[in-house]
Amino acid sequence: MLNKISGLARALYILLAIITGFVALGTMDMALILVALGLISGLSMPQDKMILAGVIALVLPIVGGALGHIPAIGTQLMAVAANLQIGVGGALASAIAIFLYGLVMDGLMGLAGGGTRTPAAATH
Repeated sequence: MLNKISGLARALYILLAIITGFVALGTMDMALILVALGLISGLSMPQDKMILAGVIALVLPIVGGALGHIPAIGTQLMAVAANLQIGVGGALASAIAIFLYGLVMDGLMGLAGGGTRTPAAATH
């Protein structure tokens, strides 16, 4: 269920980032909406995708700057890249928070003597 909700949030922030790059949506705070959707979408981000998301968040301003030189639609494409960076940043923030929580809990279990659990198949 969480994967479906976070996947829907991911699709929504990508669509909104593209739409708001070309069309102004009135007085809505789109940055807040993109961050909120990004935070929700990051709840189910796998750890192996965190590095890719971080690289994308760092590279999007460069890509946006390059796209900004395209005549007629460069400014809009630069806005799309900036909006995508906001959404990816939100997703990465929640994924990092969950990752750090896991590290802290593993460390506390090690202090308490609980150790890490071994799968039942590994004990045979």
